[in-house]
Amino acid sequence: MIHELIPANGRFYKANLHTHTCCSDGIHTPEEVKKIYMDAGYSVVAFTDHDIMIDHSDLNEEEKFLALTSYEVETNQVDAGLTWPHMPTYHLNFYAKNPHETYYPCANPAYTFGHAPEYVQPYYRGDYVRRYSVEGQNEMIAEAKAHGFLVSYNHPAWSLQSYPDYAGLEGVTAVEVYNTGSILEGYILDGAEHVLEDFLRLGKRVYPVAGDDSHKDADCCGGWVRFKAPALTYDCIMAAYEKGDFYASWGPDIQSLLLEDGILKMDCTGAVRVCLTTGGRMTDYKVAPAGQTLDHYEADLRPWLADARQCHMEHSAYFRLTLIDDKGGKALTRGYFADELTDM
Repeated sequence: MIHELIPANGRFYKANLHTHTCCSDGIHTPEEVKKIYMDAGYSVVAFTDHDIMIDHSDLNEEEKFLALTSYEVETNQVDAGLTWPHMPTYHLNFYAKNPHETYYPCANPAYTFGHAPEYVQPYYRGDYVRRYSVEGQNEMIAEAKAHGFLVSYNHPAWSLQSYPDYAGLEGVTAVEVYNTGSILEGYILDGAEHVLEDFLRLGKRVYPVAGDDSHKDADCCGGWVRFKAPALTYDCIMAAYEKGDFYASWGPDIQSLLLEDGILKMDCTGAVRVCLTTGGRMTDYKVAPAGQTLDHYEADLRPWLADARQCHMEHSAYFRLTLIDDKGGKALTRGYFADELTDM
C-alpha cells in the first residue's frame, strides 16, 4: 500500500506567502515585486499588505505567475501602558479562497497605516474592534474562515509572544517557521520549529510555512514553500494550501515523499542531515558522509503506527521531517497524523 504524502502528480510551484508593497509599508510596487520573485524562480506571491486586500489578478500569467488575494491583520496590546519596543502583538495573514473576494473580515479604517488608507475600498465594513487576547483572535480567525479564508499565524518571536499567547488559538491553517525579515532583524526564534511542535503536540493540525515578510530588497527570497499542484491556477494552489500539499524551506528541497507498506521514503537534494520527529520518543536521525549530501531517506514507521494504535492515539500521534543543509538552512514537512493512514 502506497500513501503519497506529497502528491506524485502535478508540479512543484515555489511561493512566497508574506509580502508587502507600497500599497501599505513596503518600498516596491506590486509589479516590481512580481519581477523580483519571478527572476528568483517563484511562481506564486501572496500580497499581504497591512489591513487592505487588493485583487492583483491583473499580474497573473498562465503557468508562470499567480498572485494570491490576501492581507495581514495585526492586533497590538495597546491597553497595557507599554511602549512599542515592549508591546506584544498578534499578526495573522488571511488568504482568500476566492481571488476576487470583495468582503474581508475584521476590517476597520482606524487600524490602517502607511499608504494603506489611500486604498480603502468602498466595501470596507469598517466597524470591527480588535481585542488582544486568545478569545479575540479566535473570533477573528472564525470570522475569516466563515468567509472563505485560510489563516497563518506570523512571526511569534518578533511579536513577543510565548506559549500562552498561541496555545489556545483554534482554526489556524499554518504557522511561520521562518520569516526572512524577522531573522534579518535578529529574531532568531522566527527561524525555529518550537511553535509548530507545540501546535502539533496539542493535536492542532497546523502546517509550517516559510516566508519573507518582504518590505525591501534585503527581505526578499529568503524562505519559501513549494506547493505540489496539478496546475498553476488559483483553485489548485489554494486547494494545495488547504490540504497541506507543500513543504516549507529555506534550504533543502524535497522531490518526493511517500509511505510504502509502512516504510517512509523521501527523495531530496541539499540535505546533510534528516531528522524524523514523532512528538514522542520514536525518532530517527541520519547524517550524510563528510562532503556528501543525502539524496534518499528511508525510515520504518510500522512500530510507530502500531504503538499509536495500541495506545489509541491515532488522532494525536504524528510524524514529520526536518532536513538541514550544510549552512543550517532547513526544509520542514507538515505533521502527518496516524489517523490519516487508516488502511495500513
